[in-house]
Amino acid sequence: MIDTDTLWTVILTLGAGSFALRFVFLGLVGDRPLPPWLLRHLRYTAVAILPALIAPLLVWPRATDGEFEPVRFTAGIATLAVAYFTRNVLAAMGTGAAILVLGLGFLS
Repeated sequence: MIDTDTLWTVILTLGAGSFALRFVFLGLVGDRPLPPWLLRHLRYTAVAILPALIAPLLVWPRATDGEFEPVRFTAGIATLAVAYFTRNVLAAMGTGAAILVLGLGFLS
């Protein structure tokens, strides 16, 4: 169990870091136009971060103590395929959720 002082230190440090990161873009640079090359790169931030967050959960899921699980991997690949071909977020999420629920339901 973590003690209260350490918890508050972590919370306050992360809050200050988050504020500082946002202040750099909004406070210092917010009133000036950004160069086109930087705006082009910033457009791809979410596209780069989301797969980086999801990939470890598909390949080494915590629910199985890091063992590869074909159902989760299949759900992830199907979600990616539906999103790529339909460009519909809700359809992609629904497909992935349905495969995950049905696949895990058959296993239990």
